[in-house]
Amino acid sequence: MKIFMTGGTGFVGGALTRRFVEDGNEVTVLARAGDVRPMLPEGAAYLDGDPNRPGAWQEEVGKHQAVVNLAGASIFKRWSEANKRIMRESRLRTTANVVAAMAGAGAERMSLISASAVGYYGSRGDEVLLEYSERGEGFLADLAADWEEVAIGARESGCRVVLTRFGVVLGAGGGALEKLIPLFKRWLGSPLGSGKQWFSWIQQQDLVDGIAFLLKNPDLEGPVNFTAPEPVTNQEMTRILGDVLGKPTFMPSVPRFALSAVMGERSSLLLDGQRALPGRLMDSGFSFRYPTLEEALKASL
Repeated sequence: MKIFMTGGTGFVGGALTRRFVEDGNEVTVLARAGDVRPMLPEGAAYLDGDPNRPGAWQEEVGKHQAVVNLAGASIFKRWSEANKRIMRESRLRTTANVVAAMAGAGAERMSLISASAVGYYGSRGDEVLLEYSERGEGFLADLAADWEEVAIGARESGCRVVLTRFGVVLGAGGGALEKLIPLFKRWLGSPLGSGKQWFSWIQQQDLVDGIAFLLKNPDLEGPVNFTAPEPVTNQEMTRILGDVLGKPTFMPSVPRFALSAVMGERSSLLLDGQRALPGRLMDSGFSFRYPTLEEALKASL
């Protein structure tokens, strides 16, 4: 299969690119800077272009059977109005440009697998969240919902669209663990706020396997939760990570007001959570390598 990728050199995208090549696919990675070429595995092609802007790169999209759209500015920056605008525009513009390219390329024979996030559901306490659950409220929920709406526009051209709602991705060399492990190694790991907020996660290898599964199962479309079948609370996550690292946690919880004072609105990333389950993946026969957090952390470390 010929696969076109945006965001194909990041923590998630890089692992996907390697997997696609290993599976014998032809992969084209769109990126803005020529210096990313050494980062690509042998067998992947590099295409110079800015996914935020229409350009000559769009003419190449129609030469592929699938598009995997992952590009978007980090949400872990300070949530100033300027940065929030960048977070939105980087996702919506890139996706709109991809959809426009597919519309002019016979999209009825193509698949669009477009990233989203479980932030779509907002903060819902202990409610179990499956793909049919309603959208939530807040900046992240609005961002995910608007991102998905743009991607769904590809259906008008007859394209199959899958909306992959990612949980927190755990793996070696990046992602959340890159930030957490140094703290825990200094014995500074502790629950955040009440510690009761849910932590929906997925091991990087399961995410990669899941995307490959989507490409092989063309009947699966619409929203798909990319989370492990056993989410945990923040308090449980703290204990398990400490145990796996051999650094049992004993620090008191960081008060909600303290995180809010330091991080402002962005503290919702840590203080709010979703109890999202991978209903559609499991119903379709997908099998997780790392269904529990302890297994996932050991594999990642």
